[in-house]
Amino acid sequence: MGLLDQISGPQDVRGLDEHQLTGLAAEIRTFLVDQVSKTGGHLGPNLGVVELTMAIHRVFESPHDRIVFDTGHQSYVHKILTGRRAGFATLRQQGGMSGYPSQAESDHDVVENSHASTSLSYADGLAKAYVVRGEDRHVVALVGDGALTGGMTWEALNNIAAAKDSKLVIVVNDNGRSYSPTVGGLATHLTGLRTDPRYEVVLEQVRSRLTGTKLVGPPLYDALHAIKKGLKDALAPQGMFEDLGLKYVGPVDGHDLAALEQALTKAKNFNGPVIVHTITTKGLGYPPAEQHDEDNLHSVSGAFDPETGELLASAATIWTDVFREELVQLGAERDDIVAITAAMLHPTGLYGFAAAYPDRTFDVGIAEQHAVTSAAGMAMAGLHPVVAIYATFLNRAFDQVLMDAALHRCGVTLVLDRAGVTGEDGASHNGMWDMSILQVVPGLRLAAPRDGARLREQLRDAVEVSDAVTVLRFPKGAVPPDLDALERVGSYDVMARAGDQDVLIMAVGPMVATCLDVAQRLGAQGIGVTVVDPLWVKPLQSDLVELARAHRLVVSVEDSGRVGGSGSVLSQALADAEVTLPTMVFGIPQEFLAPAKRPVILDEIGLTAQPLAREITARVAALEGAEEQPDHRAADSA
Repeated sequence: MGLLDQISGPQDVRGLDEHQLTGLAAEIRTFLVDQVSKTGGHLGPNLGVVELTMAIHRVFESPHDRIVFDTGHQSYVHKILTGRRAGFATLRQQGGMSGYPSQAESDHDVVENSHASTSLSYADGLAKAYVVRGEDRHVVALVGDGALTGGMTWEALNNIAAAKDSKLVIVVNDNGRSYSPTVGGLATHLTGLRTDPRYEVVLEQVRSRLTGTKLVGPPLYDALHAIKKGLKDALAPQGMFEDLGLKYVGPVDGHDLAALEQALTKAKNFNGPVIVHTITTKGLGYPPAEQHDEDNLHSVSGAFDPETGELLASAATIWTDVFREELVQLGAERDDIVAITAAMLHPTGLYGFAAAYPDRTFDVGIAEQHAVTSAAGMAMAGLHPVVAIYATFLNRAFDQVLMDAALHRCGVTLVLDRAGVTGEDGASHNGMWDMSILQVVPGLRLAAPRDGARLREQLRDAVEVSDAVTVLRFPKGAVPPDLDALERVGSYDVMARAGDQDVLIMAVGPMVATCLDVAQRLGAQGIGVTVVDPLWVKPLQSDLVELARAHRLVVSVEDSGRVGGSGSVLSQALADAEVTLPTMVFGIPQEFLAPAKRPVILDEIGLTAQPLAREITARVAALEGAEEQPDHRAADSA
């Protein structure tokens, strides 16, 4: 029996000796590679925090002491140490274990939201609440230096520093990376701390020499010790934390358990807010991850060969690839186009543009709000910024889109990758909110391409707009074959037209292919169908409303939240035009979706061809029944 088999909770880790702890760390890394190679998931970040997570659980007593993870994808080791090793066989699968902390799984998990730069605010609130309630509990916030580039982190630090009684320990997991190498002024400061040990060396030399002089040495050392802050500022930049009023410990080798436990114990005994700065190596112990220059195998999308780290499935062309290639081409044609991302240069495909035009590429770190407003400033100065982020992260920058970019009619293009249902990463990563929240922004134009050809076309259309915000959204995964329209009529493409004009289906983006399947199924039932792709779903053009007048039933289908989405806008437009037609709006229900593969979720929520066809057929039958039903009201009144 291995050591890992004996771990059912944190208490079992506390009972191990130094030799056993070293063996356990090795077993955990082997286990992680073996399990994630079968399911996919976040490998690199967890390989880098094995010793750090072990040390936290040996010094603090979870769940009495609360451990809050920033970007919870680094919680796999925590899950192992809290008795959930068996669940890894179902990691990120339907009904299985979440890839992030989950309150439903364990009392040891606190925060499920995996959006970065939030943990310190949660931790601040928890720690303050325990003070108010008179509870003797510590709160540990594990935050990566990538997350420290987010503005919300600094808002939290400013408030944490003022809460002198809070038993809050902030552990900075400094691996020099977030998804890609961490950028910005803070990253430079932390690099300085990693590489400049002179402060401790100089201070120790002064201490040893002066304390050897019995009469004047100790008082003189105490006086000289008062220059500590100035010496720190001169030799290493940890003074920036002390300027905020926070106790600083470190930097500490994040793979040295003894050093980690010593530092964490000091922080715990301080009984006030403390920052413990640890230096870790992302992907440590697994050569393919250590040698992976792009992101140290940060997130593996599916099964891979554990010997080489290579994905087993053949690599299909994905939506991101199409965007990457077209943006590089646009960059060659126009020198006013610049690219901005928020710590996701490779996941969003901007690395191609960055390689070709490094001086026109800006990675702002995990700071989506800043990205949008900085883009607005660039647009004001005559550039056309293309901001590429995940759809779910645009939620964080809504005010900046509304008041900073749209209000000033800035020519900014937002490209939202992973829009709609993303699947395995769960509720916080589904990009299901943008279509609804962006509908309220005046002047904004929004497109959802149905295929690669339309993505290229609409990206080119978007960057031609100089007086409004334009948005393109596309889903995760392989791009489908191009779907040519029967014809383009005004603002929309007619994708299918058969039989009588019974049903008009407005299919948005990737739902076009699904709705063409629906049309075939309805046609087999003798129901006439017209399928249209509105191309630009905001603003909704009046010619689409006029087309609806000729049909008996109007249906909208979108891979987005149905409340406030394109279907809702179409229904409102019909009502405003006094077009009294029955409508059916299909979209993602407004609920937090559990992890599962995208096709599984789409089927469960009724966004696949069979359930859609079934519901539409039933509605058509009900309409026909109502039309055939004799009207007894006239006879009764006679």
